[in-house]
Amino acid sequence: MNATDRPMRLGLFLQGAGHHVAGWRHPEAEFGGENLGLIQRIAATAEAGHFDMLFLADGLTTSADAHPSFVARLEPVALLSALAMGTRHIGLAATMSTTYTEPFHLARAFASLDHLSGGRAAWNAVTTSYARSSANFMRGAHPSHDDRYAIAEEFIDVVRGLWDSFADDAFVKDKARGVYVEPGRVHTLNHQGRFFTVGGPLNVSRPPQGHPVIIQSGSSGPGQRLAARVGEIIFTAQQTEAEGRAFREGLHAQVREAGRDPDHVMVLPGVCPVIGGTEAEAKALYAQLQGGIDPAAAILLLNDRLGHDISGYDLDGPLPDLPQSDQLQSRARLLTDLARRENLTLRELYYLVAGARGHRIVWGTPEQVADALEEWFRGGAADGFNIMPPFFPTQFERFVGDVVPILRRRGLVRGEYTGATLRENLGLPRPPNRFFPG
Repeated sequence: MNATDRPMRLGLFLQGAGHHVAGWRHPEAEFGGENLGLIQRIAATAEAGHFDMLFLADGLTTSADAHPSFVARLEPVALLSALAMGTRHIGLAATMSTTYTEPFHLARAFASLDHLSGGRAAWNAVTTSYARSSANFMRGAHPSHDDRYAIAEEFIDVVRGLWDSFADDAFVKDKARGVYVEPGRVHTLNHQGRFFTVGGPLNVSRPPQGHPVIIQSGSSGPGQRLAARVGEIIFTAQQTEAEGRAFREGLHAQVREAGRDPDHVMVLPGVCPVIGGTEAEAKALYAQLQGGIDPAAAILLLNDRLGHDISGYDLDGPLPDLPQSDQLQSRARLLTDLARRENLTLRELYYLVAGARGHRIVWGTPEQVADALEEWFRGGAADGFNIMPPFFPTQFERFVGDVVPILRRRGLVRGEYTGATLRENLGLPRPPNRFFPG
């Protein structure tokens, strides 16, 4: 396998205080949630390593006892717009909710980011799992899981229609005729659906990529169906190679059923690499991070992932049978399967979740980390990885400086960017305009 045939895709999942709940306590950690200078340095490092994209998650609530990376963070599209000014190649991906945003506003924000960045924008479309988010919006009760996905289906269709408001050649700017925009090359959407009524057209010209790249990160049944229909990059959490391969193969089967090409849908599991000069050094670093965990904070994080409060159960006993939660269904199922398979106690489970919130943790030397990624990639369990450093910036710098060159020597990742836009770098086609196909 050669990077020119099918390169391993790499995304940086940037969380300001690191992904490990205690990562911020490490002596080398800096705090980047609202530190633009540090975030710009991290983005420059990712671009120097030829990462495909930098990804910002987001949430719509906070509390003093939340994960340190979640307590306070800048609005992601605004932050990526700032980063667009100091980068040239790396994709810029942000999360925005289909439940607590309006299609017109979102379409305009991401079209603007695509123009500002020269065609490097990507939207992670999420339905917002947490019911407490509803308290911050005039929307009434938080919709059920299935209703949120029904809303998302219509929302995304409206957004894509708005991105197609103008033909690519609509802005003729003909001074002699006095015509700035050809009237016949503008489409008014006039969408009237179950959840949305949107007139249009969008007041931003068609994005350079046609449509910003669409990311989907739901792994439940409705989430996978939505990903199969519209997703181009799929973020997921998987713990074993076999589970990752089954997820990817199952998703690709649904992609084919939806009439799409599986080569245009890339699955990127999250991986938290803990890197040391030797295996013993990496193990000691991981132990140091685990030793810094506040048990109360770890329990709260596990409660969030499971959708249930487990503090009243015996922490040295097994995970009890819990009813299905309406939030984060796929993550709760993943953690339940992990606890049953590994015979973990609740205490062991919450310490594990505190490390990467259910994503895979790999610790070792740069060679060992590269081996782990290569095994999953060659085994068909992933098209690449969303890298989740336990803290910033040094652990990410070690990944770029030590692991990426190994992957490059093995022919797994590219040495240079190959296109001008994110779609071109990912090998994704530019979507045709549904209203102006010619």
